[in-house]
This record gives sequence, structure tokens and C-alpha cells, in this order.
Amino acid sequence: MQVTVEVPDDMVAALTSVYENPGQAFLEAAALEAFRERRITEYELRKLLGMSSRFELHAYLKERQIETYTVEDFKHDLANLDPVAAKP
Repeated sequence: MQVTVEVPDDMVAALTSVYENPGQAFLEAAALEAFRERRITEYELRKLLGMSSRFELHAYLKERQIETYTVEDFKHDLANLDPVAAKP
């Protein structure tokens, strides 16, 4: 699917002075926001951004200071700890 976005000419000039490819910048911003909101998975984000490995994606996310392990993940892991492993 192809999506077209209308951007005022003055904004295009401002964007092209910052981003080499404003279309890619819009795609990345939308994809990252969907990932932050947990509407897409790491796999889907990687495919959207055209990355060949999860290691490449993790480096990309780290560069942008986007955490992949959340408080909810921690709470889930904590709730599912093996009771035998928790004994001293």
C-alpha cells in the first residue's frame, strides 16, 4: 500500500534541510510511535524500516533511546517467576 501525505511547501523546505529523505522520516516517526504504543511488534517495525536483523533494529532503537523492555514486561516477568527458583 502506498500512502500519500500533503505537506505545505514551506514545511518541505524545512524538512529537507534536516532530513535527506522526508518521506522516510515520516515513515520512521509513524512506525516508532506505533511501536511505542505497542500497536506493532519489533518484527513488524523491523520490516517497516527495512532492517534485516533484530540486532540492527535494537541498535537503531538504542541510538534513539527507545526502550524495548517496559515496566509492564518487568511486572509480567516478576509475576511469572518460578516459585522454586525464588527459594533460598
